[in-house]
Amino acid sequence: MQQVRELKVNRYLVIDDEPCKIIELTTSKPGKHGEAKARIVAIGIFTGNKRSMVAPVTHKVQVPIIEKRIAQVVSIQGTEAQLMDMESYEMFNIEIPEEFRDKIEAGQEVSYQDALGRRQITRV
Repeated sequence: MQQVRELKVNRYLVIDDEPCKIIELTTSKPGKHGEAKARIVAIGIFTGNKRSMVAPVTHKVQVPIIEKRIAQVVSIQGTEAQLMDMESYEMFNIEIPEEFRDKIEAGQEVSYQDALGRRQITRV
């Protein structure tokens, strides 16, 4: 958990159970009987959807732990690939993003990110 006043552009936070990267952050001055507010605009790292939120600067928000890892492609079945993590040797299936479908092959190493129990291939 982190206070809104400690957030910065290009950092990450969770909005509606979706890990997002902050692209815009503005704060207002405190009012006569209130406290300063922050307006945050962020893009979901898995969906690409733009999300925004307004919160007091003392409000606490969840910050995701995003792991960037390397895996080897074991096999490909249609639009899914079976990967093996190069550190833990864990096997899992993952959806292949549209831009990588013609570039990915069995035996190849790929980069993927893992956040809040969700995974996505980021680089081939």
